[in-house]
This record gives sequence, C-alpha cells and structure tokens, in this order.
Amino acid sequence: MNTMKMNRKKITIIMMVLLAFTATGSAFAQRTGSLSGSSAAGLAETYQLTFREVAQKTLPVVVEVNTVNIIETQAFPDAFEFFFGRKPDNDDEEKEPREFRQQGLGSGVIVKDSGNKVYILTNHHVVNGAEEIKVTLYDDREFEAELVGSDPRRDLALIKVETREQVPVAVLGDSDDLYVGDWVFAVGNPLGFEASFTAGVVSAVGREADISSQVSFTDYIQTDAAINPGNSGGALVNIKGEVVGINSWIATQSGGSNGLGFAIPINNAKSAIDDFIESGNVVYGWLGVNVRDISEESKTSLGLDDLDGAFINDVFINSPADNGGLMPGDFITKVGNKEISNRNDLVKVIGNLPPDRWTAFELYRDGEKESISLRLGRRDDQKNITEDGSINVWPGMTVVEATEEVRDSLNLESGKGSVVVANVTKGSAAEAAGLRPGDIVLRVDNKRIKSMDDFYTRLNSNTDDEVMLRIYRGNREAIIGIVKE
Repeated sequence: MNTMKMNRKKITIIMMVLLAFTATGSAFAQRTGSLSGSSAAGLAETYQLTFREVAQKTLPVVVEVNTVNIIETQAFPDAFEFFFGRKPDNDDEEKEPREFRQQGLGSGVIVKDSGNKVYILTNHHVVNGAEEIKVTLYDDREFEAELVGSDPRRDLALIKVETREQVPVAVLGDSDDLYVGDWVFAVGNPLGFEASFTAGVVSAVGREADISSQVSFTDYIQTDAAINPGNSGGALVNIKGEVVGINSWIATQSGGSNGLGFAIPINNAKSAIDDFIESGNVVYGWLGVNVRDISEESKTSLGLDDLDGAFINDVFINSPADNGGLMPGDFITKVGNKEISNRNDLVKVIGNLPPDRWTAFELYRDGEKESISLRLGRRDDQKNITEDGSINVWPGMTVVEATEEVRDSLNLESGKGSVVVANVTKGSAAEAAGLRPGDIVLRVDNKRIKSMDDFYTRLNSNTDDEVMLRIYRGNREAIIGIVKE
C-alpha cells in the first residue's frame, strides 16, 4: 500500500476518534464533576483503544465499489452543420449515437467467502445498470466483480469476485438489539476518500422514508455518524465491530452530511443475501390484498375507535388471503407477534416473511375481534394481471363515509346516502360494471346502507357471485351488478 493512502487512512481514523472522544468525554466530565486528571486520562485511553479496535476490525471488510454505466447519446453536429445545416455530400448519412461512460462510486461489505467466490453486499442504487464493476480492498487489491442479484424494494444488491486469495469477512450483528443513543460507526468511501471511519450514535430506529416511487420493504436506522456520497453500501457497525446496517442515504439540502444518515438494518438484509445467491432475487411473502389507512371517521363507522391497523380494501381472487378467509373491510392489527400500526407496517411485515409459511392474523370484522391463520404465497407482481390487463380483485372499489368534507370535494348533494365510492380500481370488475368515483351507495342487495360497516357486512354476507348495488348519480338512481369471477 502506498504511503500517501496509508497516511490518509490514519489521519481519517485518528481525527474522527479524537472528535468523538472530546465531545463524549467533556460531557461526561461536566455531568459528574468528579473526574481527576488520572481518571479522565484513563477514560480517554479506554475510549481510544475501543474505537481503534473497532476501526481495525471493520475497515478491512469494507471495499470501494467503482462502476461504469454505458449511456448512449445522440451525436452532436459538427460546426459546419450547426451553423449552415447538413453538408450536400452527406445528406443521407445517419450519425451514429455516441457512448458515454458514466462512472459511479460506492462502498460494499464482504459478507461471505465460499472458497473461490467472495460475496459483497452493497446498495441497489450503487450498481444499478452498471456494465462494469470493480472493487478495491482495504489493502489495495483490486478485482473485477459481477452482479449476483439486486432488489430495488430494499435497495440491496449482492456482487461477487472470484478469487482463492484470503479475504476478511464481516461479522453480522443483530440490528434488533440497537437502541437510541448506542455508539455506531460508519465505514466507507465518502467522496472518494477511501477507508473512512466516522463515529456517532443511533439517532432513531424504525424510520420510514418515501425516497422513491417503489414500495419499500425496509425501515431505517438513523445516525449522526457522518455519511456522505460514496458511503452508500458501506457498513454501519456497533461498538463490538459487528455490522448492524448498510449505509444507504442521507437527508440533506447541501449535498453533504447534516448528521442525518440512514442505514438498512442488517436483519432486513440477512435473508436477502441467501436469496441472491440461490436465485438472484429476493423472495417476498405475498398475501394478496390491497390495503390502506382509513380516517378516524371511517374507524368510528366501522367500530374501530382507538385501534391502529391496516384496512383491507380489496382481496385478490384465489390469493392466499382469499383462500384463507380474509375479506374486504377486515382491519388487521397483528401479524404473528408483530403489531400493525398502519398500511406500511403490514406491507413490510408480509414482504419479509417467507412464502409457504403459516401465519397468524389478528383482525377486527364487523366490530368483533377474530383470529385467522393462513399460508402465505410468493410475491409476483404480474401473477394477478390477466392478458387483457384486468386485475382480478374483489370488489375493486374504495368506499368512504359521505362526510360533508367528502361531499364538498366531490360536489355531491348534501344528505343523500351515507357511503360514497371514492375510487375504482382500473381493470377491476367494479370498473367493468360501470361504477365511478362519486357514486353514492344507497343499497346492497336491496338492504339499506347507513355506514361503511353496513356496506362491508352486506358485501361479505353475499354467497353468490353477483352483488347488486343501488347507487345515486347525477340526480338519478341506478342499479349496478358486480360479478365476482
């Protein structure tokens, strides 16, 4: 390893350790007011030695990941064509598109050595679309790498290098054992400064983030350990030197660290490593429902006051939910031993469970608590979309309480009916039957509907394959039949 790189690595480690100790040691001394000079020196040395051991243990298991994405761009005209148009002698010539090599930088964690294959965990966004991947180890060894598998929902990817040389492998910890205030360290290659080691604490756990249009199947550890571009895919480690997270993104307005770094809990990544190696994809559990969060008014209408959970809007026909007895209008409060607070909770919990596993559900139906056990399926985004693009869900419509606010927003007549159609699923049976947002549901199978609870009770009590709805639309009443296929 060249002297310049060694010096830069040592400087980075020493500076971060000193800064972390100074802040912590001073605060501790101020609180106690009783540390003698020798005691303070001893405490300082303990911190220093502990941090040094963590750095020595973890720096070698984090690699630099360099990528190249090949991007085709339209060829620019030469100067003559720009000012005067195409030359007479090349009017019929087509300019070839040009290739642009876009370089990227990130980090990765060595998680497995199987003899001649070394597996490195990183972020999906670090290697997404890369034509070339190269990794550089802490000791400056370089290897060409190839993608094993990638998953945007958890922002995780696994790459591998083939070598029989010995490499260090990270020790994976238990991210469920993290508490706010615990010491953690971010290891990676921020802005190209390889093998950087920064110190901080766990600022929060279980953070949710809407950072893409893709449904996320992970929560995040928040930390104030400095994380910058280039740290993505690197390790967040605990005081024992165990990897407890994969650094993923930062919240910033300046483009640099504001003390708001986020890491994927390593427990959310452990099963993904094996899935990538076995199949190249992350395997997700699948329930087969569309779920949403509901308003307090809707909870009151359904007899769910003071309860948290996820509301089932639609059930996919012949899905695990359908076959297991779940129904539209069910309000799920617990899956296994996990409490469900909202829609996102349910999506993540189900997604992180393996297929073919029998799972217990606690739910409320018609205001009464019930328990159901069913076997989950395997998630496949296309399995419930038919060749003509329709979606096989039941009933394929969202209804809400017809409050004055809802009536005003949809420009509906005041006092007419109690339940209104807020949304109709594209390609569903409800859409095919002609239902529209703004339709007021007056009756279901000739039974008057006074609340959402009435609606779902009548809908679910029908054992036929057709439900008749009397709706009010544009000063007229009409009867619409929805067929369950």
